[in-house]
Amino acid sequence: MKADKYSTDGQVVGQVELSEAVFGSKINDVLIYELIKSANANLRQGTHSTKDRVEVRGGGAKPWRQKGTGRARAGTNRSPIWRGGGVVFGPKPRCYRINLPKNVKKAAYRSLLSLKLKQGAIKIIEDFQVNGKTKEMVKIGDALNVKKGVLISDNESDMLKRSIKNISWFGYNNVRRISSRDIFYCNDIIITESAVKYLNEKYS
Repeated sequence: MKADKYSTDGQVVGQVELSEAVFGSKINDVLIYELIKSANANLRQGTHSTKDRVEVRGGGAKPWRQKGTGRARAGTNRSPIWRGGGVVFGPKPRCYRINLPKNVKKAAYRSLLSLKLKQGAIKIIEDFQVNGKTKEMVKIGDALNVKKGVLISDNESDMLKRSIKNISWFGYNNVRRISSRDIFYCNDIIITESAVKYLNEKYS
């Protein structure tokens, strides 16, 4: 399948071959859901923690004698039913990571890319170089009508990263480490010509 290739000033300058297996596969909503769920879970630090009755400080002495006071017997003022006491079944540090099988992950990315192409969110741009100026990337984004987008490129240039990092509505992904969350939540996905070739080979 063919797709238009744009220049940095927003003009159509040719066409690019997109793999039918990658950008035209059957859209599986369940796989996309599992991919995004795992991405969200993997961002969680899992450092939350509460103290149970053993860990709370204090409570060494029995609050009052066992019999004769008319009150319920109590052995410690750090019981979970006391103010300042321990927490019952509270959260403890844990790992939330979800590791998807490789084949499932690849199939999910194929579904996600196919979905975005069907929605008209994907545009292919010719390979380009920038000098590290933010206004260069703003100009390119405006030429391609990017409102909330991400650039997928195989260019690891510090100049490219510097020019795009201060733009709130335009993100950057290296094609070898693409983020499913960035792709899913963005309205515009700009992919460079060389990055398209890599995606065709990796996910087909």
